Amino acid sequence: MKTLKLTLCLGITLLCCTAVQSQGFLKKVKEAANKALDKKTDNSTNQQTGNTNDNTNTNSPTNNTGRPTNKGGQGLISTPPNVKDNLTSAETSFKSSSYSDARYALQQAMLGVELEIGHEILKSLPNTVAGLAKDSASDQVTATGWGWAGLTIQRVYRTGDKQFTFTLANNSMWMAAVNMFLTNGAYAQSNSGQQNWKQTKLKGHRAVIEYSESSGYKLSVPLGQTSLLMFEGINFATEADMMKAAEQIDLEKIKKSLGEK
Repeated sequence: MKTLKLTLCLGITLLCCTAVQSQGFLKKVKEAANKALDKKTDNSTNQQTGNTNDNTNTNSPTNNTGRPTNKGGQGLISTPPNVKDNLTSAETSFKSSSYSDARYALQQAMLGVELEIGHEILKSLPNTVAGLAKDSASDQVTATGWGWAGLTIQRVYRTGDKQFTFTLANNSMWMAAVNMFLTNGAYAQSNSGQQNWKQTKLKGHRAVIEYSESSGYKLSVPLGQTSLLMFEGINFATEADMMKAAEQIDLEKIKKSLGEK
């Protein structure tokens, strides 16, 4: 009986030792597998990015896909539609019964004329407004389609932290909002009781003037049926100063250039 108990004890002890050794062995195998997997992942990443362990290619900027990142370029050259060339093309296409091409060429010719009018309007603006010098580099004349669609003509006057922005746009949503203000004849106040916007007039034209602590003054003046003239003033001391600056713009000359009544 004692011999049997001794045999069982030895068996259990042997099994326990074997289990412990097995667990230690499995742990070592698992650690070795993880190290191999990490090394393989690092090598794969280096191959994708073109880098090696000695960092011999660190001067080549890449993103996560391994493609180089663009670091600069001169962009696109401004090439407005050539009016004469498009008129010639329209005539040629019409004579050959290529009416779709003729229509496209005429649209491009019209767009070219409108962009030229936009540049002429910029040239007619004063060089300074309220003592602020024009920033010619900020001049913009853009349109998304012929017929003044998506038209934007913009000039910025700036000195230090004071700025006056002239924007002429053909935007139906903006026009609808301004006309709603003018039709309702209401005004808005902030929680402090200060008036945020109100109706006014600029050289006989009905307008809406707004004020915000963060963005300053904004004066919106409808011109005719489709054109909206906007003035924005940053760091102007008073409403009177803002209105005086806007009065330096020749509204009638702009209306005439646009063909507005």
